[in-house]
Amino acid sequence: MWSWVLHRITGTAIFFFLLVHILDTALVRVSPEAYNAVIGTYKTPIMGLGEAGLVAAIVFHAYNGLRIILVDFWSWATRHQRVLFWVVLGLWAVTMAGFLPRHLMHVFGGE
Repeated sequence: MWSWVLHRITGTAIFFFLLVHILDTALVRVSPEAYNAVIGTYKTPIMGLGEAGLVAAIVFHAYNGLRIILVDFWSWATRHQRVLFWVVLGLWAVTMAGFLPRHLMHVFGGE
């Protein structure tokens, strides 16, 4: 059940990010100054943490989507859904452990 809930939450969050991304990118056609102002607000530590959250959501959503494909197409995966969920969480943790240190150094000026 948690896998289902997290998949819906991450999918919705990614959708809203894409919506905002399309709108802020469209600003460049309307007003380059407004676009530069919006992009300038994205260069804050709070937004850097938001980017980390976005990457976390995308990575979980991708790995869990692969788990769902396995469950939908192979009967052995249906019998091992709990194990596959823990595999998804493990892969997510390893991926985030590789991403977060470098990203946070960049966000907080450690480069």
